[in-house]
Formats: sequence, C-alpha cells, structure tokens
Amino acid sequence: MDTFDVVVVGGGPGGYIAAVRAAQLGMSVACIDAWKNAKGKPSLGGTCLNVGCIPSKALLESSENFERASHQFAEHGIQLGSVAMDVPTMQKRKDKIVDQLTSGVAYLFKKNKVTSIHGVGRFTGRKGDLTMLEAVDGDKITAVSAKNVIIATGSVPRAIPSAPVDNIDVLDNAGALALTEIPKRLGVIGAGVIGLEMGSVWRRLGSEVTLLEAMEGFLMAADEGLAKEAHKILTKDQGMRIELGAKVTSVQKTKKGLTVGYEQAGQALSIEVDKLIVAVGRAPFTTGLQLDQVGLATDERGFVPVDGHCATTVPGIWAVGDCVRGPMLAHKAEEEGVAVAERIAGQQPHIDFNHIPWVIYTAPEVSWVGQTEQALKAAGVKYRVGSFPFAANGRAKSLGETSGFVKILADAVTDRILGVHIVGPFASELIAEAVVAMEFSASSEDIARIVHAHPSLGEVLHEAALAVDGRALNM
Repeated sequence: MDTFDVVVVGGGPGGYIAAVRAAQLGMSVACIDAWKNAKGKPSLGGTCLNVGCIPSKALLESSENFERASHQFAEHGIQLGSVAMDVPTMQKRKDKIVDQLTSGVAYLFKKNKVTSIHGVGRFTGRKGDLTMLEAVDGDKITAVSAKNVIIATGSVPRAIPSAPVDNIDVLDNAGALALTEIPKRLGVIGAGVIGLEMGSVWRRLGSEVTLLEAMEGFLMAADEGLAKEAHKILTKDQGMRIELGAKVTSVQKTKKGLTVGYEQAGQALSIEVDKLIVAVGRAPFTTGLQLDQVGLATDERGFVPVDGHCATTVPGIWAVGDCVRGPMLAHKAEEEGVAVAERIAGQQPHIDFNHIPWVIYTAPEVSWVGQTEQALKAAGVKYRVGSFPFAANGRAKSLGETSGFVKILADAVTDRILGVHIVGPFASELIAEAVVAMEFSASSEDIARIVHAHPSLGEVLHEAALAVDGRALNM
C-alpha cells in the first residue's frame, strides 16, 4: 500500500487544482477519480470540463456565431446568403475542446508528479494519523493511505420525481449538451444558470424555448434591478418564454413528443415540447464515500460539514467545492482547493466568500459580485448607487452589443464598494476589475479616478463609478 502526504478524492476543478498546488508545495500527492468519457476512457476534470462549464461555453459560442451570421452580419455589409447550422459538426468542435482540456489535466498531473488513480474513492478507516482509502475500478481495487485527504467529489444534477431523466427525451445537463438535432420545441424546468444557458443555445439555433421556473421571482439570488433587466432582454428582445411560479407535476410521452403538466397560480396547465431539459439545481455528491468509516457524516442537505478553512471534524480530512457549503461554482472550488493545500503546508491563506463572482453566460452576459440592493436594504445599510448603460458606450455600439448596464453599490459613509452588478457584453471579463477593487477595499472614487482605455467596455464601469457621486460624464 502506497502512502502519500495528500490524497485527493475527485478530479474536478477543486480536486485537480488542490492536487497540483499540493505537489507544487513539495508534497507527495495522489488523485482518485472515476470519470469516464463517452468512449469509456478515464477523463479528468470532473463535471466542469466534461459535461458542464467548458462544453456549455463551446456550444454557447457556436450558437452566438450562428445568431450573428443569421441576423447581425448584414448590417456590417457582410452578405452570406442562406445560413445553416450543422449540429454534429458543432458537437464535434465541443468534444475536441473537452478532450484537449481533460488531456491537459492529465499532463499537469504528469508534470507535477501527481499519481492519478482511476476508480471510485472510498474510505476504509483510520490507523493513527493516517487515513485509509480504496479506489475501486471494476474488479481492480487500489488501496492507499494518506496523512491528509481532500474530499472534492463535486455535485450531481438534482432530480425531480415528476420528470425522470432518460437522456433521450428528458435530459439532464449532459443530455442537453449532447443533442445532435435542433428540437423545434424545447422545454426547460428551471430558469437558473444552467437552464438559461442551455435555453439560450437552442433558442438561437431555432428552437421555441419555454422555461418553467417554480420560484415566484426570476434570478432571486441576483440584484433585483439586474434580474429585471435580464428578464426583459431574454423574453421581450430574444423571444424566450419564462413562466414563473410554475411547478411541474407530470411529464407524459406522446406520439408528437412530450406533454409537460404544471401548476401556476392555482391553475393546471400544460405545454407540448419535443425535448425537455431538467435544470433544477445540483446536489452534493458523496455516494459511496463510506464517510462513516472515518467518523464523518453529511448534514441534512447532503453536504460534508466543514469549518471556515474547509477542515472537517476529523484531523487531516478536508473537503472543498460543491460537496461543502457555499456557492456551487468551479472557481470557488479551485480557490478552496488551493487554500487547503497551502494550509496543509503551514501557510495561512484566506478566501472572502463575499468577493466570489457569479456569471451567467447568456447573451448579453450577466455577472455580479458582493451585495445586492435588496440585501443592503434588509440589513439597514445606507448606500449610494451609480449606474451607466452600455447604450451610451462607443465600444459597445461598435460591437452592436448595447443592451444592459453596470451598477455599483457603495457605502453612503465610507464610499467602499459593496457590490457590482453587470448585464451586458463581456460581463464575465468586466467583473474581474470589480472583484479586484473589492478585494483591496476600494471605493467608488478609486475606480472613478483610474484611467480606463478609450474606447473600451471598461469605461462603462468607470462611468458607473462616477455616477455614484452624480458626475457621470457621458450621459
């Protein structure tokens, strides 16, 4: 049996990054991961690289290019004639990107001397300060021990009894990413991040898209003003149908497709669709870990309990990413993985969860960091608001992407930035400046005084900062 300084269970963003960082710090490291790709071969990277963040962004980009070619290039003087989408070729491109990145993780392991063990990881007990584990791959069982174990098993799609997934007609995120034909009518249960992104892909390619959201409000975790603007753009401007307060009660297969029954405002209603995506969130994945073998158990929601440093109640056992408290975001998992590796090495890293950005990769993109207006009001915090639209920005006009705005919330007394909310082009990139500013306790005046290149989308953030003090220059 091999003994390591660190064994990581799970090869997704939290796990593989933790393994690489621990190896960089001079520790002997192994990573146990069970993922196999469509060809049945081991594939590192977890949900994010295999059937999540990366493939969805590839399809989003392809669909956006199709939208531009079909409807926007003409105003640039580019005449293309008839435009058609070859879905299998689009999927082939997506698969190539996934293969490149998952192979890249395997390369990083080799480069940093991380031992990769394929199989389902599970605990088998403790011997003194060592934790014992097994990796089960069919009939092959590999036993290892470690001074430290990092649980990074991620999450799985949350299921609902009324819409069982078969990945033929009723799809989870993996099935939604693998469609080889454009459904004429697409239903989506859930109007969160995954539902909106997948709905956007197939709407741009020609599907009639209806999203059924059980919550009474839209994007309730986001700032109300941001959510309102995003809802208007996605529905009125782009033609997606979003039904709020719609609780799905049944899914019936018919000769013509699927009949989805739902309740809304006390009424029994239904829609007819060809394909249905179930995107009602994700649940922590700890199945088969045998946590009881080391004196651990999940909480009532299925998460592995940890403290503020991702340590469990068992010395030497840590947990990061989607299987612990906090937002289920790949970049959150990565930073926790780095922090745990560094803490094991004796360092004192820190993560401010209020400074973790959120992004929805619709078009336009939606992003935010920090506090929302409704949260500040509820807490009784006095604040000032500065907002500026992309419609008044030269770079946005030249791109033909003028929807949305940037909004900055700043403390009314200290001017410290409390939150930044963006809906508009490249919001995923623009939010980085806001995160840096907040991490260094910047004021809105600080951003207002920083020189931003002209013409650039960053000027919208600059103008929003000026607007906090009522002195925007271009509006």
